[in-house]
Amino acid sequence: MADELRSRIRSGVLRPGERMPTQARLADEFGVERGAVRQALRILQSEHLLTNVSKGSPATVALNPGETLIGPEAAPQPTTVALAPRISAAFAARHVRIDALCLTSDSLTLAMSEPLREIHAGRTEPARVDVRVLLPSREIALAFPTSVDPSADRRLQRRWLAQRNAQGQVLRHNLLTLRATHGIDVHVSFRALPFTPPVKLYLLNGSEALFAYYTVQRREMEVDSEHLETYDTQGTQSMLFAFEQGAALRDSAFVEQSQQWFDALWETISTELLLTN
Repeated sequence: MADELRSRIRSGVLRPGERMPTQARLADEFGVERGAVRQALRILQSEHLLTNVSKGSPATVALNPGETLIGPEAAPQPTTVALAPRISAAFAARHVRIDALCLTSDSLTLAMSEPLREIHAGRTEPARVDVRVLLPSREIALAFPTSVDPSADRRLQRRWLAQRNAQGQVLRHNLLTLRATHGIDVHVSFRALPFTPPVKLYLLNGSEALFAYYTVQRREMEVDSEHLETYDTQGTQSMLFAFEQGAALRDSAFVEQSQQWFDALWETISTELLLTN
């Protein structure tokens, strides 16, 4: 629904300053519940395409729509900006499927906050949620984060491992809670990679791929009350490039190949991952 309404705004069918149809009319048109309509409108508001989104009067098309679009036609945006609205949009599906390959699950855990709130508020009701996450193995020597001084790498590895495990446990707990509270069929799986991923990848419902590079920088970090010079990345600020099925032949091919790549890693060289120290 958000994709269709976004297309109408981009094409001028819905003009800047124009009021949107009522939520009741949109629910009838798309054959969905009001909660799904509100979620779609909030997604477009987060992309600065709509204003005045509420349960009351109809929303309004922004006067300058598209300045911060999130999609294949938009400029890449930091993970903290781009990921959350796309995850929220993915939860409008009855069967939500999210695959992630990353250094830790920090960004994904944060991005899950809004759709989880929507579910607990009764505005979104997926029937099933499947989440698969590929993370680096504890058994490897990480390429990053790593210390400029090799003698300090063991402390840095322990710190990263604790963060990896804690963030993964929070993500798993928050999602599995939906089983007890809402009867949603939830499955959360983690597997370990035998290498440090130089990129992060999020695959949403088999129809969208979000891709970013981990850019390594030299920076100071405090570990065990000591300041260390490290080579590290700021994953939450990595610029996400969006690719969608059907947007263009190249985009569709990228989504398909990314899904095949993820599935191949999951089914071959990855191993069981336990979120414990």
